[in-house]
Amino acid sequence: MRQLLPVLRNKYLMTAPHILVIDDDQAVRDVLQETLSAEGYTVSVAADATTGIQVVKERPVQILVTDFQLPDINGLEVIERVTRIDSKVISIVMTGFGTVECAVQAMKAGAFDFVTKPFDPDTVVVVVKKAIEFQRLRQENHLLRKAVREQYRLEQLIGISEPMRQVLDFVQKVADSDSTVLIQGESGTGKELVARMLHFNSSRKDRPMVPVNCGAIPETLLESELFGHEKGAFTGAAQTRMGRFELANGGTIFLDEVGEMSLSLQVKLLRVIQERSFERVGGSRTIQVDVRIVAATNQDLEKMVEEKRFRQDLFYRLNVIPIVTPPLRDRQSDIPLLIEHFLKRFNHMKQTAISGLAPEALELLTAFHWPGNIRELENMIERLVVLKKQGLLTVADLPEKLHKKAASQPEMKDQFIRFTEDGIHLSNEVEHYENQLIGEAMRKANGVTARAAQLLHVNRTTLVEKLKRRGIDAKPRVDAFPN
Repeated sequence: MRQLLPVLRNKYLMTAPHILVIDDDQAVRDVLQETLSAEGYTVSVAADATTGIQVVKERPVQILVTDFQLPDINGLEVIERVTRIDSKVISIVMTGFGTVECAVQAMKAGAFDFVTKPFDPDTVVVVVKKAIEFQRLRQENHLLRKAVREQYRLEQLIGISEPMRQVLDFVQKVADSDSTVLIQGESGTGKELVARMLHFNSSRKDRPMVPVNCGAIPETLLESELFGHEKGAFTGAAQTRMGRFELANGGTIFLDEVGEMSLSLQVKLLRVIQERSFERVGGSRTIQVDVRIVAATNQDLEKMVEEKRFRQDLFYRLNVIPIVTPPLRDRQSDIPLLIEHFLKRFNHMKQTAISGLAPEALELLTAFHWPGNIRELENMIERLVVLKKQGLLTVADLPEKLHKKAASQPEMKDQFIRFTEDGIHLSNEVEHYENQLIGEAMRKANGVTARAAQLLHVNRTTLVEKLKRRGIDAKPRVDAFPN
């Protein structure tokens, strides 16, 4: 996101902002046109509202500076009409009355600011510059939000393995629900990514997603972080502070490592889930919130319940919709796709030119156990990209410990289907076996779709369609894993 900011700023600053001045006084129009043009702005002027509104219809206007009293219609009505044409226009009102009532009316109509007549032209320049900066920040925020939503599209959950297909299907079904979700899985399996997918694919996507790492915040501070505190509630509470639940109002709160929360705090969290209300630390006023709760843990909460380390009633409240993120060792067919994704990302971030992996190196990485899961794989690829900088990654570039651990692991054996007393679902088993075959073919083909189709003796278009149904981008590309 930091890399995106200069691009957005440069794009926004490529053309001079267009300012429209509407005033029936010729002297005011001339002074503002001369002053603002000297600042490098493009300035249009109009003697009445009708002419000014026509200018907005014909060409983009960034800033509107209009008199309060105009010969045809009121300046506030001008603002309303202009806003209906283009909601991005920022309005500034000039008034000779200078009363509080005029200012209030202008703000209610959507004006950014107002200036009183007679005015110093430099004062108008200052207000216009503030308005342009506000508009730039608003546009930048809009583009950043759009970029974030793109980043967390469901298609970004990479994988064709059966465990990942199940996660994707689940996220698709529950994303737009307000139900509480509990994400369980080992460290590094992408629990936070799943939480963000849930938020940014829901109706709450334009509201905040507020994360809280319950394991990283000291117990004495966690209650204040969650619920806020009133001034003087404890030593050091110099002012009233909003908590994370208030900040997330209308959006989503993500309680990471919720299993680390103390029993006393679990009681207070339970109340928030049940009643959607709480009091700040040291306060008595009940605060209502509309917030979706998504929690995550790498611990076995059911075992913790049995050991009396986690409240049973809270577990049931959190576990309304459970999602389990699979460890990387259970989704080997996804490893080539993840490696390709990380190589592209780090090549872009580090300005490097790694062309791909040699087949032997890819085979070693695919066979590795990855106890740190996706996070460990991501860190490994970043390290390799930084050290190698360009060319093809080979076995010699991989850490020695990876060779030894991979060599010591037993080879995967074919698994046979075992019938239970209730039998099996034939279509599910056939689909599962097909997924395994496709995943293995993609691994053998080093991620090259055409080669994988040859290995499976199917048309490339057939394989592409199957990959698309599994949420995998199979468009023609420069091969990340050349033969």
